[in-house]
Amino acid sequence: MSRSPREIARVAETLEKHYESCRLCPRGCAADRRRGKAGFCGLPDHAVIASALPHFGEEPPLSGTGGAGTIFFSSCNLRCVFCQNHQISHGGMGRKAAVEELSRIMLRLEEKGCHNIEWVTPTPQLPAILSALSLARGKGLTLPVVYNCGGYENPEVIALLDGIVDVYLPDFKFGGDEAAHRLAGVRDYVAHARASIAEMVRQVGTGLETEGDIARRGVIVRHLVLPGMAENTKEVLRWIGEHLSLSVPLSLMGQYTPIPAVARDPVLGGNVGKKAYEEIVTLALDMGFEYLFVQDLEGKPLIPDFRREEPFEWEGKGGS
Repeated sequence: MSRSPREIARVAETLEKHYESCRLCPRGCAADRRRGKAGFCGLPDHAVIASALPHFGEEPPLSGTGGAGTIFFSSCNLRCVFCQNHQISHGGMGRKAAVEELSRIMLRLEEKGCHNIEWVTPTPQLPAILSALSLARGKGLTLPVVYNCGGYENPEVIALLDGIVDVYLPDFKFGGDEAAHRLAGVRDYVAHARASIAEMVRQVGTGLETEGDIARRGVIVRHLVLPGMAENTKEVLRWIGEHLSLSVPLSLMGQYTPIPAVARDPVLGGNVGKKAYEEIVTLALDMGFEYLFVQDLEGKPLIPDFRREEPFEWEGKGGS
């Protein structure tokens, strides 16, 4: 059951305590952000956004024809060396947005005809985001909320979002912690991703509820297929199939494109390749996954440039 604006505000107040000793994410750096102490994310005690726009490159039930109402929040609790949003996840590009302004942004995205409000890397800024959502709901916002994250989450924080988030869109990046440490800088990714995604599924179920082909509630687990790392992907798929459900919608992303930071890497400096990607898709089908999103690798890589007012160059509207 959806929570009222007042109930959302109470959750925001609960999470605001983390600003004084931050443990919003698994890094648990305990920074006093109220006093300007920067934790791992480097963020203050207010929202910092890089862009807000109708996004036409998400999975079709999210982008639809009107676009996902996507808000890109600055910084991230991971440091994936290959991140296509490197400018904001590593560089911290963005501007301060007060709670009132952030609530207006959500309402404007609804006015533009977006199908949802999608928060990208929201975790370190959740208290401000929830305060803004409470205001927006009080002013008539009706769109479902999509929680787009990297999977490295605190399951206790995710539990507080029950009845607030409608659609969870987590990445499940790594099947083993060695790869997570080498490529994202964390040694405990797997346990936190497993526990957090399991909590998301507990809240919204294993499927995806739609209305007119547009997602209203549920989960889509994303996995970016990386070059030379088929075993990593297989481990992720095995765990989902064995411990969650084969009916969990799975988005196998073949869009990996080397960014300058990894261009000279002997493995990450290359692409996945159509054959390797198709083998992963076939594996998922053979394992019995019932609901797959796949990508056409012939399209132009969708690498954003957040220095522009419009970070993306859409080839067409309506999803991937």
